Amino acid sequence: MCTLVVLHRPGDPWPLLLAANRDEMVDRGWDAPAAHWPAHPGVVGGRDHLAGGTWLAINRAGVVAAVLNRQGSLGPKLGKRSRGELPLIALAEDSAEAAAAAITRLDAGEWRRFNMVIADRSGAYFLRGLATGTPHAERLAPGLAMVTARDPNDLTSPRVARHLPRLMAAPAPVPPDDWESWRSILADRSGAIESQFTITPRGGFGTVCASLLALPANGVPVWLFAPGPPDSAAFTPVSLAAD
Repeated sequence: MCTLVVLHRPGDPWPLLLAANRDEMVDRGWDAPAAHWPAHPGVVGGRDHLAGGTWLAINRAGVVAAVLNRQGSLGPKLGKRSRGELPLIALAEDSAEAAAAAITRLDAGEWRRFNMVIADRSGAYFLRGLATGTPHAERLAPGLAMVTARDPNDLTSPRVARHLPRLMAAPAPVPPDDWESWRSILADRSGAIESQFTITPRGGFGTVCASLLALPANGVPVWLFAPGPPDSAAFTPVSLAAD
């Protein structure tokens, strides 16, 4: 169960902040964020070895797309397309609004159930695909949202119930360098495994990497990436220099 946090602050010099832990089978190979896809110029993201898609990526227009599993849908399934395709489909568009609309035109039955967050400087959208019909999109209100395998800010999730109040009470990060208020929460693996932000590996499954990403009102975004659990792996910048 991956976890994503998004904070939208209209009018702020850094109007969109995002943090994410990727939880996955620890032996499933992947590559750190880079421009991995010649067919998708300008897209930078982490690449999954199994299907070649991504869990989190950004394009040169400053649109970010992330995909998460919904409850009970971990891993691939015969006859279904990889959910890692979905961010790449979204990032063919040059705004979050257009990207969300593109996803809602798809046949959700081609994929296992999924959640997505698509965002740019103007705001963020939450999308759910329920393996039937078409995906549904809703614009997130300004402020903070926490997404796991359920809907945003769903307090029936032990992880959300424990950490959403902490995130709301914490000082907002100050990009490009000061992320400590969020990083320390992302790195928390104390308590029961169901409420851990960084999951202690169990049954070959755990937190494998983490990201901190900020979109400025003007200029080049900042992406810091930890190639392991954020309580032990250092965050370093991802190259997002403008073309």
